[in-house]
Amino acid sequence: MIVREVNTPDLEKLFLQVHVDCNRDDPRFIRPLDQDILAVFDPGKNKTFRFGEVKRWILFDEAEAAVGRIAAFTNRKYKNKGDTVRVGGIGFFDCRNDTRYADRLFQTAQDWLAEQGMEAMDGPINFGERDMWWGLLVEGFDSAVYGMNYNPPYYQKLFEDFGFRVFYNQICWALPMANEKAQLQKKFYDQHDKFAADPDFQARHIKKQEEAKFAHDFCAVYNKAWAKHGGNKNIEEKQALKIYHAMRPVMDENLVWFVYHRSVPIAMWISMPDINQVIRHLDGKLDLWGKLKFAYYRWRGEINRMVGFVFGVVPEFQGTGVDYFMIVEAERGIKVKGRYTDVELQWQGDFNPKIINISLNLGAIQKRRLVTYRYLFDENMIFQRHPTIV
Repeated sequence: MIVREVNTPDLEKLFLQVHVDCNRDDPRFIRPLDQDILAVFDPGKNKTFRFGEVKRWILFDEAEAAVGRIAAFTNRKYKNKGDTVRVGGIGFFDCRNDTRYADRLFQTAQDWLAEQGMEAMDGPINFGERDMWWGLLVEGFDSAVYGMNYNPPYYQKLFEDFGFRVFYNQICWALPMANEKAQLQKKFYDQHDKFAADPDFQARHIKKQEEAKFAHDFCAVYNKAWAKHGGNKNIEEKQALKIYHAMRPVMDENLVWFVYHRSVPIAMWISMPDINQVIRHLDGKLDLWGKLKFAYYRWRGEINRMVGFVFGVVPEFQGTGVDYFMIVEAERGIKVKGRYTDVELQWQGDFNPKIINISLNLGAIQKRRLVTYRYLFDENMIFQRHPTIV
């Protein structure tokens, strides 16, 4: 076996192809856009390079066939609650079903991370934000939503045979979209009617031209509901504008909802169309032809799944039922369009029982489980799971 560092354009192309080859026989696999993967490793596009560095490798067998790949990275900003060791990351792992290959890849990453002063490695994670390419799929092998990892089931054994242990579980939820066959629970509508009768409360979706309002309202809710919760920091309006501009090309304004109390934003639910339902037709390419195909399949109504990735209520209104009011208002607005039949809520860590309980109270059911693993380089160290957020 030979391990080669990815340091040429040809090897970079092969790095992408290994992922396709390892999933080729699975009809549920959707090839990610090449540009999305390459952007992770581009210092001009990924700000995380300001805080760390990355190495990528491809593994070749005795016949010089590419049989696996892995990336390893350091990030001075990466720290989980309770961490007392220096932790690096691995990601973009793919491998044939052979422990010899997997062990060689994991060991290559460990050796490099140890040289950088790391004492442990988490994976598979992203060299960047946690909203993309984070976690190993272990339950719910349905086609992935946009930005989510997908892998064969045998990867779990490859990780655990090497010695990786579950650091935390990432739960993804499905929420029923009310129609003639499925309705939300009665308590949703009871709470909705209570708030709808009170003129102090209003629920509305953002319009595309209201970018400044989106930025203001997003920060108002986020900084109260999430800042300093689990290590999060306040977000500024200029950062929220960047989020908005990233969303805008595929945004459906009927999926971005806020609740206001006397004109002050107090809750938000932000969802996006699952563009992976169109990306599945593009074979990883978003060139001119790919863009034309994207527009065509979207026009045909190919997208019927929406993905909720931000849900928050400011502390003083948590537990009041205002979230039910928002859900029913959003549901009614979405039903008018008649486009979406499935709703998926992005992953929530099992270390955060409060957010898990919100999903359960919304009537959501578990659809997938991904895992973030941790491997300690010193076997004498005491392993601890991610602490619970209280």
